[in-house]
Amino acid sequence: MRKVTIKFTFISMNYLAHIYLSGNNDFLKIGNFIADEIKGKSYKSFPKPIQKGILLHRQIDNFTDHHSIVSKSASRFFADFGHYNTVIVDVIYDHILAKNWSEYSIVPLDEFVDDFYNLVLIYKQILPPRVSKMLPYMIDQNWLLNYASLKGITQILKQMNNRTIHETRLHESIQIYLEYQKEFDLEFKNFFEEIQSFCKNEIQKVKPEL
Repeated sequence: MRKVTIKFTFISMNYLAHIYLSGNNDFLKIGNFIADEIKGKSYKSFPKPIQKGILLHRQIDNFTDHHSIVSKSASRFFADFGHYNTVIVDVIYDHILAKNWSEYSIVPLDEFVDDFYNLVLIYKQILPPRVSKMLPYMIDQNWLLNYASLKGITQILKQMNNRTIHETRLHESIQIYLEYQKEFDLEFKNFFEEIQSFCKNEIQKVKPEL
């Protein structure tokens, strides 16, 4: 939900949460998924249902960026990882969502993930170039499902090390998560209750410009 300047500019690290928060609307999911690559008013070039997903993504980011619970979680990583703490929290929160998936969805995670991959392939022709380039790696390595395991997010963080401008060892942040796991899990639960309510309301009112 928050981003740090890195070599590979398309790196929203909480794909799973954004897709989930789109509800059952396929167009919202697509728009939400590609939104980080759509700058300014260029979103108007997309079909209006997808525009709505892009705008929803921006509202989710704004809500998250200014939320005290997320800031509290991120602060535990700041001493060791500086401003990369925000992308680390994105990964950690998606991990917590994935590992507790049955609390949030009656659709099994693997089925939900496969359905999304099939959906995004259907709309591949309208994806921004960087998203199209990234998509085969995402599917082949099954990023969304891998969020559920510590091994999976450790590997994701190791891959991120190679994309950062400065030398980092982001995967070492897992130790901080494990040290404060109860706190992180509770913070996520409380935050996610709020953002689910926020998104339900936002989906009803956010409208693309005519």
